[in-house]
Amino acid sequence: MIETTILCAIGAVVLVAIALLATAIRIVPEYQRLVVFRLGRAIGARGPGLIILIPFIDRAVMVDLREQVREIPHQTSITKDNASISVDFIWYYKVLDPMESVLQVGNFEAAAQGMATTTLRAVIGGIQLDDVLSEREHINSMLRTRLDEVTERWGVKVTNVEIREIVPPREITDAMNRQMTAERIRRALVTESTGQRDAAINVAQGDKQGAILKAEGEQQSNILRAEGDRQSQLLRAEGFAQALTAIFNAAKGIDQKTMTLQYFDTLSKLGASPSTKYIFPLEFTSVLENFLSNRKPGEGDAE
Repeated sequence: MIETTILCAIGAVVLVAIALLATAIRIVPEYQRLVVFRLGRAIGARGPGLIILIPFIDRAVMVDLREQVREIPHQTSITKDNASISVDFIWYYKVLDPMESVLQVGNFEAAAQGMATTTLRAVIGGIQLDDVLSEREHINSMLRTRLDEVTERWGVKVTNVEIREIVPPREITDAMNRQMTAERIRRALVTESTGQRDAAINVAQGDKQGAILKAEGEQQSNILRAEGDRQSQLLRAEGFAQALTAIFNAAKGIDQKTMTLQYFDTLSKLGASPSTKYIFPLEFTSVLENFLSNRKPGEGDAE
C-alpha cells in the first residue's frame, strides 16, 4: 500500500514536471515573436527558435509579423453634398514592432477597425458624390495615410487600403443610368456623323481624283492626236514635195511643141463647151508663133 502511494506521488511529480517543461519550452517560428513579461515587466521580444520561459514567472504574448488583411463591412457615410452611400473596404497591415503592438493598445484589431470606420466617414464627408464614384484611388490613398498616422504609434504599418464596393442611393443610380444612356447615344451620334463626314470626304476625293485622271487622259489624248496630225501633215507635205519634184523632173523633158499640143487640146475642149465667151491666155500667141516657126516647109499647104 505504501509502495503504491509512493508510485502515485512520483507519477504526479513527473506529470507536473512535464507540464512545467511544456509551458517553459516554446518553439517560435520565423514569422512570429514572443513578447515576454517577467513578473509583469516586459523584458523584450524573443524569437525565432527555441525559447525557455520560467514557469509561473514569465508570461508570453504571441505576435504575428506577417501581413494581415481585415475587412470593414458596409458603412453608411454622408458625402459633402449630403448624399448617403454605403462603402465597404479591406485594409492590409503589418506589425513592425511587436513590443509596441502589445504595450500601446489592448486589442489592436478592434481598435484599428473602429479607427478605420471613423476615418472612412471623415474622408467621405469631405468629398463630393461624383468624386467618390470616380476617384477611388485618391480615397484609398487618403484612408491609408490617415490610418497609418494612427497605427504608427502602435508599431503597426498600414500597407494598403482598397475600396471594394460603393453603393449609392437608388435615385442616384437611376440618374447615373440615364446619364450613361444619354452619353452612349451622344457618342453613337457623334460616331455616325463622323463616319458620314469621312464617307463624304472620301467620295469627294474619289471624284476629284477621277476628274484629275480624266483630264490627264484627255490631255494625253489631245497630245497624241496633235502629234498624229503633225506626223500626217509632215507625211502629206513630204508626199507633195516628192510629187512636185517628180513633176518638175518630168517637166524638164517636155519641149515647146508638147506644150502647144496641150494648149490645142484644151482649146478643143473649150470649143466643145456651150459657152459663147472664151478667154485666151496672153501666152497663146507666143505659143502659136513658136508652133508655126517650127513647122517644116510644105506642111499644111494642101489645105
